[in-house]
Amino acid sequence: MDLRVISLSTPEENILFDQVLLERAEQGLSGEVLRFWESEKTFIVLGKTSQAGKEIVADHVERDHVPVIRRTSAGGVVVQGKGCLNFTLILSKARNPELITITSSYTFILNKVVSALDSLGVKASFYPPCDLALTHNQRKFSGNAQRRGKKFILHHGTVLHHFDIRLAEKYLQLPEKMPVYREGRFHQDFMANIDQDPRDIIAAFAKVFRTSTMNHRVAAQELTYCQRLLKEGKFQGKLY
Repeated sequence: MDLRVISLSTPEENILFDQVLLERAEQGLSGEVLRFWESEKTFIVLGKTSQAGKEIVADHVERDHVPVIRRTSAGGVVVQGKGCLNFTLILSKARNPELITITSSYTFILNKVVSALDSLGVKASFYPPCDLALTHNQRKFSGNAQRRGKKFILHHGTVLHHFDIRLAEKYLQLPEKMPVYREGRFHQDFMANIDQDPRDIIAAFAKVFRTSTMNHRVAAQELTYCQRLLKEGKFQGKLY
């Protein structure tokens, strides 16, 4: 598995690059990948079926000119920005029979993440279907989502390490459906950061997922493919 530490310059490019990695793997042009990225710019990402009118505080978003982008995977809305480390996994179904169902794949992947964080002294628990929270207070620091291809899956998640959680309170509505463990808490009472250097998080993940070489560069073919998808309108882009 290749380790890619690549943060691109725009929100659109960062979201689209995950899609490029999946589609290239499906086409046999690349293989399994663990990617990390983080944005200096604040923006909002909606899930494939999220409803912007119900999930974001539109007047705050518009007033502050915060980009809102829709990804191709499922899951809920998330605020991106400094202090929110993102990880992306492109995994082969053939090599990993645990990926056969969505439920088993989340269990397989997120238990590995729990193990990686445990090596750093972070005690975390997996709350199905796709959350990770600190064990002692059940405060969420990681949300996850997937898009499933024929041969590979795209799994991506967040790890809050030094993120301004007030931004979630400012820009996101409370979800209509909440997991039981949330107990109706507002964003600031429900979300948490883990006090870890992102470099240590990356190293711990790399060990658990058994990555090989680290690559900080975008290949010319990947960049070309990104640009082509944008021109073809396959990226859904900004909503505001």
